[in-house]
Amino acid sequence: MRKLFEDRGWPFPYRINLLSETTAEDLVERLDLSPDQIEIVFVNGVARGLHSAVKPGDRVAFVPPGTPGPYRVILGFKNKAVQ
Repeated sequence: MRKLFEDRGWPFPYRINLLSETTAEDLVERLDLSPDQIEIVFVNGVARGLHSAVKPGDRVAFVPPGTPGPYRVILGFKNKAVQ
C-alpha cells in the first residue's frame, strides 16, 4: 500500500478529515482504491473488515492481500474472520 501512496504523491501517513462516522469501505472508495486491494483493515490497531465503522480521530491501516503467514499471526488476523 505504501508504494501506491508514493505513486500518488500522498504523504505517509495520509490524513483525512472526517466530519462524521463512515465505514472503512467508504474510505476505500473515497481514496479510489479497489476493495480487492484490501484484505484487512485495522481500526485503532484492531483487525476489522471493510464494513467496520470509522469515526473521526480513528487511525486506519489497510493491509493488502498476500501478507506472509508469520506477519498474519503477529498482526492477529491469521484464520480470523473479521467483520
